[in-house]
Amino acid sequence: MNISFIGAGNVASNLGGLFVKSGYLVKYGTPRPNGDQLSVAEACEWGDIVCFAIPYFAMDEVLTTNKSRLKGKIVIDITNAINPEDWSPIFLGDDSSGEQTARLLPESKVVKAFNTIFADVMTTEKQSIDGHKLTALIASDDSEAAGIIKTLADNIGFEGMIVGGIKNARYLEAIAHLNIAIATAGRGTDTGFAYLQRKS
Repeated sequence: MNISFIGAGNVASNLGGLFVKSGYLVKYGTPRPNGDQLSVAEACEWGDIVCFAIPYFAMDEVLTTNKSRLKGKIVIDITNAINPEDWSPIFLGDDSSGEQTARLLPESKVVKAFNTIFADVMTTEKQSIDGHKLTALIASDDSEAAGIIKTLADNIGFEGMIVGGIKNARYLEAIAHLNIAIATAGRGTDTGFAYLQRKS
């Protein structure tokens, strides 16, 4: 399975590294490719799954430009609507980045996932805390695509958890905002959320 990233920052690099360690083929697309990087258009074409790990403000233009290239593909929206200067949240009201992505790409299989996990803990050494795997929350209107991403999350060391349709992306993004607020208040980014359920 080919997995491409649009973006090559910390989230893309660390999450992509986990995919590679689990046997997936990974390439990165950037506006100004270096080395073995692809252009954004080439990465959208190449990936069976295309992950967007770019600033929220860039999503509209990039998705619109590459809409035809993403047709029929699983698109993972990892973005959070934040101000890049101070990580403060941009409140979208009764909406979310994930829902906006789904509206822009009606012929793609849009999944919101991995946005609640800091890049710092997207490593094999830090995916578990005190024996608990960090939870990768997943929201999508396409149940098959959600199942594929859950399997992907499980395979790379997280605990994948499907939480319903893409409308629930707004809750995933709220959790991400809370995570950021806790981190910037002094807890740091070597942290994460784990959903625990008692077995009866």
